[in-house]
Amino acid sequence: MSDWIAIGALAVVGIGIPLGMLGVSALLRPSVPEQGKRTIYESGEVPTGSAHIRFNIQYYMVALLFLVFDIETVLLFPWVVIYRPALEAGIPMARLLAPMLAFVGILTIGLVWAWRNGAVEWMRSPRATRRKTKRNQP
Repeated sequence: MSDWIAIGALAVVGIGIPLGMLGVSALLRPSVPEQGKRTIYESGEVPTGSAHIRFNIQYYMVALLFLVFDIETVLLFPWVVIYRPALEAGIPMARLLAPMLAFVGILTIGLVWAWRNGAVEWMRSPRATRRKTKRNQP
C-alpha cells in the first residue's frame, strides 16, 4: 500500500506545484490594462486585413511527407544498430532483411504515388502543364 501512497503524493506534488506557481504569479503580477495588450499581435500593432486567408495545401502535403520519412528514419535506426549483432548471433540475412525491405518498399510505393499525384511538386511549371494537356488531348 505504501507504493500507492508514494504515487498519490507524487501526483499531488505534480499538480500542486504548477497550480501554486500560477496562483502566486496571478497575485504578484501587475495588472495594467491597455489597448495595446488587447490587440491580436504581441507587438501591439493594429492588424490590417482579414485573418482568414487561403494557404497553399502543398505546404501541408510536403510537411506530412517530411513527417512520414522522418519517422521512417527513426524506425530504421534501431534496426541498423542490431543488424550486425543479429548476424553474428546466427540469424539468417533473409530473415533480418525481409521485414525492413517490406517496410521501405511500402514507403517507396507511397512516395511514388505521392510523386505521380503531384504532392511533391511545390508548383507546376508551364512546360509540365502544356505537356500534360497535350498528352490528354485525343
